[in-house]
Amino acid sequence: MVHCQLRAVLAASGASFAQSSVTLYGIADVYLGNTKLTGHDGVSTTTNSLGSGGVSTDRWGFKGSEDLGGGLKANFLLEQGFNIDTGAAKGTGNNAAGLPVAGAQGFARQSYVGFSGGFGEVKLGKMWTAFDDVNGATDAVFDSALSPMYYVFTSTNYNANPGNSVYYTTPTFSGFSGTVSYGLGENKTAAQNAGSNAAFNVQYTGGPVYVALGYQSEKDNGNVSSRDFTRVNASYDLGVVKLMGNLGRTKANDKSTNEWQLGVDYPVGSALTLSASYAASKGGVLTTFAPTAAGTADVKRTGFGIGASYSLSKRTSLYGGYMAAKEEANANFVGTADAETKLFAVGLRHAF
Repeated sequence: MVHCQLRAVLAASGASFAQSSVTLYGIADVYLGNTKLTGHDGVSTTTNSLGSGGVSTDRWGFKGSEDLGGGLKANFLLEQGFNIDTGAAKGTGNNAAGLPVAGAQGFARQSYVGFSGGFGEVKLGKMWTAFDDVNGATDAVFDSALSPMYYVFTSTNYNANPGNSVYYTTPTFSGFSGTVSYGLGENKTAAQNAGSNAAFNVQYTGGPVYVALGYQSEKDNGNVSSRDFTRVNASYDLGVVKLMGNLGRTKANDKSTNEWQLGVDYPVGSALTLSASYAASKGGVLTTFAPTAAGTADVKRTGFGIGASYSLSKRTSLYGGYMAAKEEANANFVGTADAETKLFAVGLRHAF
C-alpha cells in the first residue's frame, strides 16, 4: 500500500515536472588591467592584474518556471557569483554599516521563488532591489569597471540585494512600469544589520526615450543610522548616437552629496560600439557613508572614461578602455594630494 502511494506521488511529481522549464545560465567575464592608485599622501602604487567581471559580474545560476494555467506561472532563480581569475565564490552580505561584504552564501547574488502573470511579478527571498534595477540603466561605458560613475558617485554604494525581501513589479502600461521592494531586516543582533531596506522605481520607455526614477532607504544598527539614495536616469537614442545622463543624491544622516553624469554611445557598424562618460559629485558624504566632520569642506570628485566593445557573436564580446577619477584633497583626509585612480583594461565577456 505504501509503495503504491509512493508511486502515485512520484507520478504526480513527474507530470508536474514535465510542464516545467529549467535553464542553466551564466556569464564568464575576465579582463587584464593596469591600475594606478594615488593616495592623499601622494604615494602611488601600480598593479598589473587579471580582474573578474569587467563589464558583468561573473555568475552561474539556475532559473525555471512552471505554467500553472490561466496565464499564471510559478518561477524560481538561484544565482551565485564567482571570481573567474581565482575560481573563488563571490558572496555578498551586510556588515554593521549595512554595506555589502564577502560572505559564505550558497547563492549570494539571488535566491527567490514567486509568481508572475497579468498582474506583474512577485518574488520572495533574496533579489536585486528596485533601486538597483535602474542604477546602471543609463551608465555609459557599458556600466563597467571603466565607468567613472563607480569611482565618483556615493549613491552606487547601496545594499543591492538584501535577503529576506519581498519584490513586486507591475506590467507595462503605455510604456510605464513600476517596482517596489522591501527587505525585512530580520537579524536583530547588535553586530548585524537589523534595519529595513525599502526601494521603488518608476520607468518609462517609448521609442527612443527612456526615463527612470529610483529611490532606496536603508536603516541599520537598530534603525539608529539611515541612508537614502535617489537616482534620475534618462537616455535618448538618435540612431547615430545614444545620449545618456543621470542625476544622483545620497543622504547619510545629516549630510548629503549630489552627483551627475553625462555619456554617449556611438555605434560604428553593427559590431563595434564606442562609449564615453564624464561624472562629478560634491557633498558631505564619504564613501563609508560617514558624514564629513563639522565645519569641513565638501568632498569633490570627478572622473571620465572611454571604452570600446566589439561583438564577436551574440554571446561573446571583446572590450577595452581607460578610466581616470580624482578625489580632491581637503581637511577630511590625511594628506594634501588629490587621490586618483587610473585604469587601463582589455577584456573578454562570454554569456552562456
